[in-house]
Amino acid sequence: MNASSIKFLPNFEHTFADELPGFFASLEPTQVPKPLLLQFNTALAKELGPDCDKLPPHIAEQLFSGNALPPDAQPIAQAYAGHQFGNFVPQLGDGRALLLGEVLDQHGQRRDIALKGSGVTPFSRGGDGKAAVGPVLREYLIGEAMHALGIPTTRALAAVATGESVIRERQLPGAILTRVASSHIRVGTFQYFAARGQVNSVRDLADYVIQRHYPEASEVPHCYLALLKMVVEKQANLIARWMLVGFIHGVMNTDNMTVSGETIDYGPCAFMEAYDPNSVFSSIDHAGRYAYGNQPSIALWNLSRFAETLLPILGHEDSEKAVSEASEILDTFLPTFQTQWYDGARKKLGLPRHQNANNTSEAERNLIDDWFELLTRHEVDYTLGWRYLADAADGNTCNLGSLITNRTELDLFLARWNELLNGVPTSEVAREMRATNPIYIPRNHLVEEALTAASDEGDLSPFEKLLQAVSHPFSEDVKLGRFALPASTQFTANYRTFCGT
Repeated sequence: MNASSIKFLPNFEHTFADELPGFFASLEPTQVPKPLLLQFNTALAKELGPDCDKLPPHIAEQLFSGNALPPDAQPIAQAYAGHQFGNFVPQLGDGRALLLGEVLDQHGQRRDIALKGSGVTPFSRGGDGKAAVGPVLREYLIGEAMHALGIPTTRALAAVATGESVIRERQLPGAILTRVASSHIRVGTFQYFAARGQVNSVRDLADYVIQRHYPEASEVPHCYLALLKMVVEKQANLIARWMLVGFIHGVMNTDNMTVSGETIDYGPCAFMEAYDPNSVFSSIDHAGRYAYGNQPSIALWNLSRFAETLLPILGHEDSEKAVSEASEILDTFLPTFQTQWYDGARKKLGLPRHQNANNTSEAERNLIDDWFELLTRHEVDYTLGWRYLADAADGNTCNLGSLITNRTELDLFLARWNELLNGVPTSEVAREMRATNPIYIPRNHLVEEALTAASDEGDLSPFEKLLQAVSHPFSEDVKLGRFALPASTQFTANYRTFCGT
């Protein structure tokens, strides 16, 4: 059976390529010698279209390796620039990825389907354009975990081993990821054309983004200011959600920030264990630029670069006026983030809902701030701290007491918390807290264990067990006890992540 004749998705469309000529390079993926399907995301496939989950494995291997493409696929590598660790690089682009096209999913939402690790492109900058099994499965796993936690994210549809080796620090088995995204348009996409003085291209790109992601912006007089405002709001919400679950992206370059508000590019990412705002796991982030606690300020910095690209199209001959209006919008980022942060933390604490969902009181903010100080001072495991607080709402303070051993401090906090809970914690409060605070996250030692087994031994069972746990992060299962436990302090102290390129 010829894989290229199989219809595994709704008809591919190509609005990005059709409406934005000059924003990409067209080319075919590199053929691979022996594709083998490692993972297929059946749940995501069902979202994309009817019967998309029923693709035979031998056909899936050909399609998701790029060896055989659907007849309506038009693979392209997108152009973009970016600030990497604060340094501007005028040409980056898809160095190992190809956008096959777009589909309208079961809900009528337009989504990109792209291959990652599919070979050299004009943007590879001397790289091999390939990916290894470990980083591919990491992105698959973390994306699914983030989705299960309710955080906007790109997701993996499939992971396929290529049957060939890639050379990094050592020889590793190769793989290709099929990624699904609302779009792959980044802050760096705008920077690419702004850096070249191509104002019309920036305007065309902004018009396309408005049409695709923010159609309501087209209904107001100053649509590009409205676009900036909406992207700022989306990112403030996204970063707050990251931090409320202890997620550290690790490499928040402007080419890794989407304008859609989805998390993208899971390279040296990690979930924090002992609460510490200065936590850094990325092996290349020597100065801590992308530390957990720096993520809001870095997001604002990135959005400021985005705003700069829009200045020539804001409709003012007076550039100072354009700067002033853009600055007013950027000034809303931190207040918006803080509102989202405190509102999310209030829900995690089980505090009563207000009529105005974003109206956290001063007493509640003080309690939230003191809770984080308590977590910091006692180096409390971030995930278990919240989960054991839910146990305390059920009357069991022993688990929390094992993490916060100064009983006087703990009792003082619990007394204040109880007061804001209207005096008495209840099982209903505990139930709501457990529906908000996960018990399972992709703990770093378990991730490394699973990826090592898959890469070095071809054993996918640890990966699949971990994937099962993090895909249901709020539902405790006694059979999954080890997936809730932190790593040893020795492991965490020496743990570093790598981008995998």
